[in-house]
Amino acid sequence: QVQLVESGGGLVQPGGSLRLSCEASGFTLDYYAIAWFRQAPGKEREGVSCISSKDGSIYWSDNVKGRFAISRDNAKNTVYLQMNSLKPEDTAVYYCATGQSRYCASYPGQYDYWGQGSPVTVSS
Repeated sequence: QVQLVESGGGLVQPGGSLRLSCEASGFTLDYYAIAWFRQAPGKEREGVSCISSKDGSIYWSDNVKGRFAISRDNAKNTVYLQMNSLKPEDTAVYYCATGQSRYCASYPGQYDYWGQGSPVTVSS
């Protein structure tokens, strides 16, 4: 059974950092692309980043480019989202997702499996 479990969210001050983890079970994570999405209150779910398993290509939302980093630890079957220089507008619930495809996709509907979400609040 495919399962994704996020952890690492919380409350942080503007300019601070957090690292989110997405641990996979039921499949080998490096076979498939893994994406991070986020959803702020009253807003649609938006893509943040994705790492392809085909060639390791990484895709970024313009909103986070240069501040966030994505990495994968195949031994732990875990993908990480390192978030630096956080801003209040980064406040959202963050989700990892996979469509069991080697390629990244742009839209939430293209992903079949989702984690439970990890809330991130950036506030002073």
